[in-house]
Amino acid sequence: MTPSLPPDALADADTLARFAQLALGGGLPPEAEALVAEAGRLRDRPDDALARLERARAIAPDHPAPLIALYRFHFYGHRLAAARAVGEDALAVARAALGADFGVQPPSRDAVRYDAAVRFYLFTLKGLAYLHLRTGALEAARTRLDELRRLDPDDQLGGAVLLHVLTRHADEAARADLADADSPAALRAYPASGWAAQP
Repeated sequence: MTPSLPPDALADADTLARFAQLALGGGLPPEAEALVAEAGRLRDRPDDALARLERARAIAPDHPAPLIALYRFHFYGHRLAAARAVGEDALAVARAALGADFGVQPPSRDAVRYDAAVRFYLFTLKGLAYLHLRTGALEAARTRLDELRRLDPDDQLGGAVLLHVLTRHADEAARADLADADSPAALRAYPASGWAAQP
């Protein structure tokens, strides 16, 4: 059985299928693919690597692969604001591919588990929530996590852990309780999984 989005959330089927293929790395123009690969070999020359990644993105602006490579470049280089900007661009690209009605209804469990385009969108959302947390933009993190919670109510992607971290940061009293490892707050600090234990 082929996983799918609910009918009212589907973009044009051809567009969605094409983006799913792109999200899995297919369809990248050879010149852009060569630039991404070359950038990976230039770890000791970050300026040259970045120039190649930006050229790859210019060649294939709507393809996820250069965006993913740029995101990783900035993230692992500890340039979190730049990584966040690339993540926002990736989210916009995914949203455009999924169509204006995406998210009106949560995608099916199968779509969250198997549909490459949906997963790309949701993982990008989760990554942005994490980056907002890391950079202290707690309200922006909450906005992203609220959307992730609505689209992945079964927490198949594990976003509830980030919401828990956000809640701990936002609640000074809870942080004080967590100093005692045997306190009830500490025991609630790391739920096994799921949104159920979250506010």
